[in-house]
Amino acid sequence: MRLLATRRHGHVRFEEVHQIAMLERPLESSGELVYEAPDHLEERTLAPRVETLVLDHGVLTARRGSRTTTLPLREYPQVAPFVESIRATLAGDRAALERLFRVRFTGDLAHWTLRLTPADSTLARAVKDIRIEGAREAIRTVEIRQNDGDRSVLTIGPEIPP
Repeated sequence: MRLLATRRHGHVRFEEVHQIAMLERPLESSGELVYEAPDHLEERTLAPRVETLVLDHGVLTARRGSRTTTLPLREYPQVAPFVESIRATLAGDRAALERLFRVRFTGDLAHWTLRLTPADSTLARAVKDIRIEGAREAIRTVEIRQNDGDRSVLTIGPEIPP
């Protein structure tokens, strides 16, 4: 976690796949992620349609076309753990992770895994776990497995040069 906390900025490509039982095919998207320590995270989806999600100081703002929606995370406790799992991991904020999840670390610096199991019983009814894999100070994948069998996998990288 200390090594992750040393990273102050990141700009990477991403691909995300959502497997939802009621859909014939997975939903796929791709774009860019931007991180500025300690609490600015931006997901710029470029395909299949342009949209932006920005987390800044505990407020999540979603933009698609001319429509903008703002959600203070403290008012949406069902959303906060998903967002915070990534933000807190990027920031190396173990205390924040441990407030929301039971945290289990395995591996070594070359290949590590964080398994986050919801501590809150309401969230635990929906989310089985969140598995984050990385190497050194970089996150490579984030997998969210739900109890109904749905899952999403976010694959992160490569870096986008400044």
